[in-house]
Amino acid sequence: MEFTDDGPRGYYFEDFEVGKKLVTRGRTITEADLVQFAGLTGDYNPMHTDATYAATSFMGKRVAHGMLTLSYAVGQAYQLGILERTVLAFRELEMKFSAPVAIGDTIRAELVVTEKKEARRLGGGTVVLEMRIVNQEQKVVQKGSLTLLMAARPAADS
Repeated sequence: MEFTDDGPRGYYFEDFEVGKKLVTRGRTITEADLVQFAGLTGDYNPMHTDATYAATSFMGKRVAHGMLTLSYAVGQAYQLGILERTVLAFRELEMKFSAPVAIGDTIRAELVVTEKKEARRLGGGTVVLEMRIVNQEQKVVQKGSLTLLMAARPAADS
């Protein structure tokens, strides 16, 4: 059997509707996630990597890196399929870190399309997604927005 590339599978700029809500599947944070992220980034802050130190801190235990949580949420959004082969660029990010994420917590992302702006010279348009990352208790751990440049639907597909 031969592999064929069927082309883009994600949403084109025109497919996004302001007000549309999308929710990702959950992802449970493990100790291995913290260790691997620390190794990948060089961020060995003892709040993430030293159980003895973290136990005496104001958090009381090790917590996930804020950027680890955000990175997983972006990956979860990609797994929805809406960005697959149609996202042209990640343009802007604004995020507030509201609550810690601990080993054993399960996070998911809730995305709402809040704005669209055509950008023909760039090959599509910008889409602003409000993102809320929530844990298993529905508590918001991070919230903000992502601005993406999405490809325009090819003329032949219109």
